[in-house]
Amino acid sequence: MDSTHGTVLLVEDDASIRRGLRATLSALGFKIGEATTGEEALTLLRVVNYDAVLMDLNMPGMGGVEACRRVRREFPQMSIIVVTVRDSEEDKIEALDAGADDYVTKPFRIGELAARIRAAVRRRHTPHHSSEEEIHIGIFELYPARRVVKKRGQEVRLTPTEFDLLAYLMSHAGHPILHSKLLSSVWGAEYGDEREYLRTFILQLRRKLEDDPSHPQYLKTVNYLGYVFFDPSQDAPVVL
Repeated sequence: MDSTHGTVLLVEDDASIRRGLRATLSALGFKIGEATTGEEALTLLRVVNYDAVLMDLNMPGMGGVEACRRVRREFPQMSIIVVTVRDSEEDKIEALDAGADDYVTKPFRIGELAARIRAAVRRRHTPHHSSEEEIHIGIFELYPARRVVKKRGQEVRLTPTEFDLLAYLMSHAGHPILHSKLLSSVWGAEYGDEREYLRTFILQLRRKLEDDPSHPQYLKTVNYLGYVFFDPSQDAPVVL
């Protein structure tokens, strides 16, 4: 498959927005399917092999958040990009918690949206080249081959993107990783400058992994540089 193209399910109840996005994204080389509700989207996903879902949050019926949750439950490896007018941190966290891999706030530039879709399609079709060795750090265990994370022996549910971010940090435990390096390594070169975007994902991981997310013991911030997965068995971090 051409890495710059993909098959995308557009879930949007506004007919004019749907027509405009379909025409524009089709002209850019994407194959577009359409659904007007979350229920219709789930029905289509069961019979068509889409690469990514572009999901509006403000829809009638089950709504975009619940639709994300059900898509993630039924199609664990599907790339879900949320498109929303809500830009508060709480709204973004809610979307990520429901299973979204990415979000774009309205109004947006079509070039930005297309880049996000290309990156999502590429991630889905690119084999993971990180070490397949199990990683055990403190109370956490990470199994790359099975894409499973456990905390004190209990599995923690992560989205594919959350898993990739955690795996990268844990595989470099004790070494602070620059914002730009994390973004380009996990999401792609298109995301290299989006520190607030990365911060939202780190906050979400802390909510799922840390005993006290406001005082993280493992997923630590390195001021002005980036983030580090702290290994209590190692000495002070060394900046990469």
